[in-house]
Amino acid sequence: MNVMSWMLVVIATLVLSTAALSPVMAADAVATTTSAKPVAVNIQDFVFAPKTLTVSTGTRVVWTNRDEEPHVVVSAGNQFTPSKALDTNDSYAVTFDHPGTYTYYCAIHPMMVGTVIVK
Repeated sequence: MNVMSWMLVVIATLVLSTAALSPVMAADAVATTTSAKPVAVNIQDFVFAPKTLTVSTGTRVVWTNRDEEPHVVVSAGNQFTPSKALDTNDSYAVTFDHPGTYTYYCAIHPMMVGTVIVK
């Protein structure tokens, strides 16, 4: 599945899950989801791709594990909450509300590193 198709699946899933909670919340979620496009980071072959990402403030970054091994996304310096162990095709997301450089790594495989630069 290409990145664009995957992003559409993620957006549709978020909208549908919110719609089940409340029609009013669903309307708000649609506006929020479509106005701030999530940015995908794939975890595959024991690397984060892309390794370095530059985004605008307010961007939601979604990591998805494409490996057969679990991975845990952890911020160096506790700049954001760590993920749970991500099994194959599990995802984890963080919305970056403040400018800065956010370095992260896999807690299980610390040689796996990445950076999100928020401007």
